[in-house]
Amino acid sequence: MIAARLGVSGETVRLVAKRFAETGRDVEATIGRKQRDLPPVPSQITGEIEARLIALACTQPPAGHARWSLRLLEKHVALVDDIPDLDHSTIGRVLEKRNFVLT
Repeated sequence: MIAARLGVSGETVRLVAKRFAETGRDVEATIGRKQRDLPPVPSQITGEIEARLIALACTQPPAGHARWSLRLLEKHVALVDDIPDLDHSTIGRVLEKRNFVLT
């Protein structure tokens, strides 16, 4: 009944009640946001690195390859001195963010 009134699931009500009991009935500690233990890690992807990665993806693929793939870009990024080593999933996210499609 409480869950329906609040528009949340019964599990949410149960977890909040449990947290309320664990915090010694401290409302602020129960519903307040937790402080991060560690500061967020700054992204190693800067605008310059994005630009260099896209420029690399715009070049002709190496001999023996019809097109660039994410894993092939990953291998070539590892060879470039001024771009940090990035895995293929990170490269994919950067390209997707800029609506760049490998063809």
